[in-house]
Amino acid sequence: MLRPYGDIMKPEVLAIIPARGGSKGIPRKNIRDFSGYPLIAWSIAAGLKSELVTRVIVSTDDAEIAAVARAWGAETPFLRPAEFAEDKTTDLPVFVHALEWLEKNEGYKPDVVVQLRPTSPVRPLGLVDDAVRILLQHADADSVRGIVPAGQNPHKMWRLPAGEAAPMANLLAVEGIEEPYNAPRQILPDIYWQTGHIDAIRPAAILNGSMSGKTIYPLLIDPNFTVDLDNLRDWVRAEWLVAFGGLEMVSPGRARRPMPGQVDLLVLDFDGVVTDNRVWVSEDGREMIAANRGDSLIMTKLRQMGTEVVILSSEVNPVVAARAKKMRVEAIQGVGLDDKAKVLENLLKERKIDPSRVIYVGNDINDLPCFEVAGWAVAVADAQPEVLRAADFVTRKTGGHGAVREVCDLILQEKK
Repeated sequence: MLRPYGDIMKPEVLAIIPARGGSKGIPRKNIRDFSGYPLIAWSIAAGLKSELVTRVIVSTDDAEIAAVARAWGAETPFLRPAEFAEDKTTDLPVFVHALEWLEKNEGYKPDVVVQLRPTSPVRPLGLVDDAVRILLQHADADSVRGIVPAGQNPHKMWRLPAGEAAPMANLLAVEGIEEPYNAPRQILPDIYWQTGHIDAIRPAAILNGSMSGKTIYPLLIDPNFTVDLDNLRDWVRAEWLVAFGGLEMVSPGRARRPMPGQVDLLVLDFDGVVTDNRVWVSEDGREMIAANRGDSLIMTKLRQMGTEVVILSSEVNPVVAARAKKMRVEAIQGVGLDDKAKVLENLLKERKIDPSRVIYVGNDINDLPCFEVAGWAVAVADAQPEVLRAADFVTRKTGGHGAVREVCDLILQEKK
């Protein structure tokens, strides 16, 4: 369904994101927070930020996932039938259903279908458009699939055709090499592994019963982007990659800045960062807060390595001063809710500190202006949604429960 586009006809490119509600390995993973955004938002962003994709649809059986998808800019014109959302459901019936529904109900027939799996959220800039262009440039292509060099060479893999008590058989033979399993890797054929980042497919291939067709062209992807979220260990590794991998990737928000190589100043909000945001008030008005001892123990080592620490609080309260004294750090209190960024700017000027060497840790919306001043903005895990999305990094720990120590450890690791 080519559409007029200036003086040329632009292809209709439909991105479909399959996202069922019944994930078993990581419950509700499609809308679970991944580096400050719902997981599905990363794939939606890949479609919306593409130059060639003309429509982004999420196919789901789950009303909550559909609502989150719409909030991040995708369409959900239908809810997928339950029989297409079971544990063993393959991609094919999901995509056939989507294409048939769109044609029947809207008369809509795309020229290219792009599959963006939510479980491969870390995508290079331009990846989607590269896949579509390769498909359109090759009339014989049924599809384009993302691949990376295989981490393990299958020529050195084995089968056990008769079980453990019988001889093995090598998995693959190589013409001209009698014993590939004993051959040096350098003389074996290059092997590639398909990833979940991207598939660009002609609709006819799908409607004829295949998610790829017979003629599949490659799109070679930098293996550093390889992410497949099957369990929580994968999740932790992938979030580390987003924060510290130094990759230029598609993000639902602004591009995230890397952690400074040199940190001269660490600035901490108090309530919800140094504390867990709770307060106990006695009958005579005295307040008590909960904090983490581990935050205090690391401060001396941080100063010895050249990083100063300041608490910046809107409160004027003895508990702030008492906790700062225990941590052996400076506390600036009584900062107006709308004045934090100005106070921080003045502090950096007075001490002649380069803002790019400053880390600010916050949890609430009054911290957002400080995020723009500091070179690296950190949100604690239980920060407000707006703060999570604006941060360059989100801690694994919550405020008052080790988040400050986590940031300090990162600084010390960087200095090493």
